[in-house]
Amino acid sequence: MAAPLTLLLIVAVTIRAALYRSSLADLISERVEVVSPLTAWKRVVEGLALLDLGVSPYSGDVFHETPLIIYLFHFVVDYAEITFMLADVITAVALYMAVMDYNKQVFRKQKFALEADRYPHDCLELIRSPKEMYYIPLKVAMFYLLNPFTILSCVAKSTCGLNNAVIALFILSTIKGNVLLSAVFLSLATYQSIYPLTLCAPALLYLMQRQYIPVNFRRASFWWFIAQYTFMYLGSLSVIVCLSFFLLGSWDYLPSVYGFILSVPDLTPNIGLFWYFFAEMFEHFRLFFLCVFQINVFFYTIPLSVKLKEHPVFLIFMQLAVISIFKSYPTVGDIALYMAFLPVWSHLHRFLRNIFLVSCVLLACSALFPVLWHLWIYAGSANSNFYYAITLLFNVAQILLVSDYFYAFLRREHHLTYGLYLKRKDGSEATLVLK
Repeated sequence: MAAPLTLLLIVAVTIRAALYRSSLADLISERVEVVSPLTAWKRVVEGLALLDLGVSPYSGDVFHETPLIIYLFHFVVDYAEITFMLADVITAVALYMAVMDYNKQVFRKQKFALEADRYPHDCLELIRSPKEMYYIPLKVAMFYLLNPFTILSCVAKSTCGLNNAVIALFILSTIKGNVLLSAVFLSLATYQSIYPLTLCAPALLYLMQRQYIPVNFRRASFWWFIAQYTFMYLGSLSVIVCLSFFLLGSWDYLPSVYGFILSVPDLTPNIGLFWYFFAEMFEHFRLFFLCVFQINVFFYTIPLSVKLKEHPVFLIFMQLAVISIFKSYPTVGDIALYMAFLPVWSHLHRFLRNIFLVSCVLLACSALFPVLWHLWIYAGSANSNFYYAITLLFNVAQILLVSDYFYAFLRREHHLTYGLYLKRKDGSEATLVLK
């Protein structure tokens, strides 16, 4: 598998290098679907210029990235293109290794269940074969590296690619069972953007499952492990926050980064749900609806964790999708990360209900984004309602996609427990309904 992966990395880097040298690079870096006020490279350059002049990059309303990012590019700004390509390579390799390790664990559990005769005899066709699972890690890396969303994000030099690399390393360290590295990378991801905090729940569930610690509120081992992980997570986060203070010499970055993410003052159009709604909002209602919108990202964590406590890796996929849909400043790079996991759930295709329709809608919306933007901004024959309508449809399609995979996953697990061909008490065929 090393040779195909190496070839894939060479092809992906070549595509990015060619686009960097083309006239499209400047056009892509201006697209509102690809960059946001948080991740735009142009804003990083302006922050670096202020830093070089001895002025705090957070003194104005231009730069909203974290201090570690600006100090990283303070040293490697001349190699920015290589840095972003390297970030994509790290993300792909980390996902490749994580999925490979996860597949080994799935196959091992499946083998034990078969030997213990836990599966009904009529659902043996749902069992995954080693041949079927062999190429999944390579497909995951391919889905990430060759995804047009990922390529556009890299060519635009969006710092979203760096965030994806940190999250991928967090996923890898979690699946490998390294508690310390998992907490460190999660704290770094939370430092970059508040929303990855919700990944704490699947990480804890997976690590406890790996160490055979039952999820039981009455067990001391359960609370002791949570206390250990929380201590490592908060300790790492404190170190990173204090390091940022020592680098910058002030706490100015806290309101400029995290206050900016939570209060959403910049209503530049993007592929998210916030900008149009709050542009039309009366000021005295703003705080209430801001809380409602922001709670959306965190609200689903508890019910999903309860339902998927035995399947934390699928929970990670669900949480990444929820973050990319409901965060305040999303870009296509966020979508590319959770879509890279779709090959992992290829065995669910027989249970998906709307995959063709949703795929067509996502492709159509992706094509219509630049068209409607041109009609609105340049031609003047459309208005913001047109662009927001396609944004809304794009997000509805994402929600339907994730919901469909959620339904398919639960249905397969139900069949593995009760059999593939369900019967009523009178012997007639039963229909499975998810409520």
